[in-house]
Amino acid sequence: MTTTQEAPTSVSEDRVVPGSRAHSDGAGAFVPVQTRSERPHSFDPADFGAPTGREVNWRYTPVDRLAPLFQNAAGPHGVISVDVQAPDVVEQSRLAPGAAPRGEVFRPEDLPSAIAWAQEAEAPLVRIPADAELDEPVLVNLTGNGGLAHAHVVVEAGANSRATVVFRHTGTAQHAQNIEILVRDGAKLNLITVQEWEDDALHLSSHQARVEKDAYLRHIIVSFGGGVVRVNPSIELAGAGSHAELYGLSYSDAGQHLESQVYLHHKGEHTKGDVLYKGALQGSGARSVWIGDVLIGPDAVGTDSYEANRNLVLTDGARADSVPNLEIETGDILGAGHASATGRFDDEQLFYLQARGISEEEARRLVVIGFLSEIVQKIGVPAIEQELAEAIERELAEGAGA
Repeated sequence: MTTTQEAPTSVSEDRVVPGSRAHSDGAGAFVPVQTRSERPHSFDPADFGAPTGREVNWRYTPVDRLAPLFQNAAGPHGVISVDVQAPDVVEQSRLAPGAAPRGEVFRPEDLPSAIAWAQEAEAPLVRIPADAELDEPVLVNLTGNGGLAHAHVVVEAGANSRATVVFRHTGTAQHAQNIEILVRDGAKLNLITVQEWEDDALHLSSHQARVEKDAYLRHIIVSFGGGVVRVNPSIELAGAGSHAELYGLSYSDAGQHLESQVYLHHKGEHTKGDVLYKGALQGSGARSVWIGDVLIGPDAVGTDSYEANRNLVLTDGARADSVPNLEIETGDILGAGHASATGRFDDEQLFYLQARGISEEEARRLVVIGFLSEIVQKIGVPAIEQELAEAIERELAEGAGA
């Protein structure tokens, strides 16, 4: 984290208020934060080399397992079956490159996202009209049938609209996916993406959003299934008074790699952001990666921003990497900060439960469910919340059996 203000006035759990000194890493050595805004962008896949794992945005990712998604080649038709359930008022159409609003905010920042852009001749558009208020969520069910697939999808919430859009991924595929999100003035959009792939699936997804004046975006990533799943959201709070809440939930099993690189850019005045990702890991080789970049730009006065990542390691042989970064370019903010914690069970919690006659196994189950349910309850779609609660129970049962 870098700041340019004078003496600190208050610090709590790395939370910084105006007047704090520059943050250093190690024995006073300055380490600059490389936010995603500094990385190259291009619509041409030829402008990106194949990742080697040495790049800053690939160094935690098992690139050797992702080789099929680094090839600029069209996959066969029908690899992913798509079923959209939406109220009649929702507009569905397709956008060729150059057809608005495709490309209004999205800029590919790595090879797979550039390939997905180039391979998607007609991007599906899901548009909620201005002033529309949807009582039921828009459900986009994607079922992989095996093979390579690319997609670029545009979701637009018209001015002063209210809607929930859910993407659900099941089956198996090698899938490179872009989701472009536009939240117009005064709109409120909940966008949820659930990954429940089979164990051999590969999924790289780039989400890029712009939130306009007085608009609100709640963005939730839930990853349970898949061999390698990497969903990276990049959210720009462009309009004055815009607000975003970014939540994530992952449960990584043996040999599974679940990753999210989060970028929240406060650009407009009086913007507010809250980021909370939680993960549980069990089994040999279970891996999770969370990288959180927050940039408060020079014009983002009155900003209030906080990001946190919490991981619960349930067994030996599992590993969680957590890297929070915060960069502040103005001193006129309400507050900003970050926190990260990774550990095993809280002995005090277990003792409290066991002292009341609960077995150790049941106590551990209750602790995990309580830890993860905070994110589940933010989804706001009862049927999906129930399914995810059951999925957590299955994961715990499989872990206990192993």
